Amino acid sequence: MFEIPQYPMSEFKKLKTSEIKNLKSCELTSDGEYLCTVIIPPKDGGMTIRDHCRTQAEMVGVSGNSVGGQDLERIFETVEAR
Repeated sequence: MFEIPQYPMSEFKKLKTSEIKNLKSCELTSDGEYLCTVIIPPKDGGMTIRDHCRTQAEMVGVSGNSVGGQDLERIFETVEAR
């Protein structure tokens, strides 16, 4: 069975956009704690697989967002208010 690789956020942040596009989908961690799953459609997979991955990721994201989370603007407002 295939497993999704895990990378520390600190290492992921060092990558350039072109390098991220070449990664396999992965889980990001910080201090050993799961943060998120990053879905990266394979560049050489063609538009069909890229569209499928994006559509499925959007559906899961909308489902998660329906029960929680904050918008980026709200996070920035909270940080600025400190």
